[in-house]
Amino acid sequence: MSRKGSEYAGLSVAIVTPLRDGAVDYDTLGAQVEFQVEAATTCICPVGTTGESPTLTHDEHERVIAATVEAAGGRIKVMAGTGSNSTAEAIRLTKAAEAAGADASLQVAPYYNKPTQEGFYQHYRAIAGSVRIPLCVYNIPGRTAKNIEPATLIRLAKIDNVTMVKEATGSLDQASQLLAESDLTLLSGDDSLTLPLMSIGGEGVISVVGNIIPRDMIALVDAYRAGDAATAAAKHLKLFPLCRDMLGLATNPIPLKAAMMLLQRDTGEMRLPMTPLDETKMASLKQTLIDYGLL
Repeated sequence: MSRKGSEYAGLSVAIVTPLRDGAVDYDTLGAQVEFQVEAATTCICPVGTTGESPTLTHDEHERVIAATVEAAGGRIKVMAGTGSNSTAEAIRLTKAAEAAGADASLQVAPYYNKPTQEGFYQHYRAIAGSVRIPLCVYNIPGRTAKNIEPATLIRLAKIDNVTMVKEATGSLDQASQLLAESDLTLLSGDDSLTLPLMSIGGEGVISVVGNIIPRDMIALVDAYRAGDAATAAAKHLKLFPLCRDMLGLATNPIPLKAAMMLLQRDTGEMRLPMTPLDETKMASLKQTLIDYGLL
């Protein structure tokens, strides 16, 4: 079936927010955007979980989105992270992103306050009604403490500018129901589940490891979309140890920022309560990057 949101098929990357001496490093942010443009990534997603949005001020949040749009210069899509557990705040951030020129909005499920399914529906309905850009619903109950049930997502699909779901529940049954009963584009929210989700109708991934190996992720996605399942499977099996052994060390983006520091693409700096890897885990990360061929 034809799906709305298919223009975001392929690789999207949840980019980091570079920090230097406690402040956002906009020069390095521009370099991160350029890195993704050169790799032919479909879309970048600033100020999501990987972009440490919980520790940015509201002013920083809006400035990072505007700076990302400016650096992108229309050469790559920008899906700005503008979700919140306050509907009014999410509307304000999403309106600001739209005004800055963002192409779409990534909307994490309202976290901590655990709304009912009706609350989820009304939250997204209110945001969608406040802007014209498309929304990608980000369902990650491991962080938000509550699942957006398939029936709610299928109901949301009837709203014109709710066009995508970033699926991070780990449930192929849930993803299958969503794909069978709606016209939403499904994007994997877990790097290691990209190929399994594409095998049932997903169209790509919003990736963390794409910060360091975008071309390899693109190659996997493109191989499967071209009908070459064997090549896609081989690339999945090559990528899997990196995804498991790097991202399994600590909460995202701690190991990713450490990896980018080792690759001389970021300072590795974070804001509390995020803390660096200890020596043992840093040694493990170095070995993982060596094994993959990055160091």
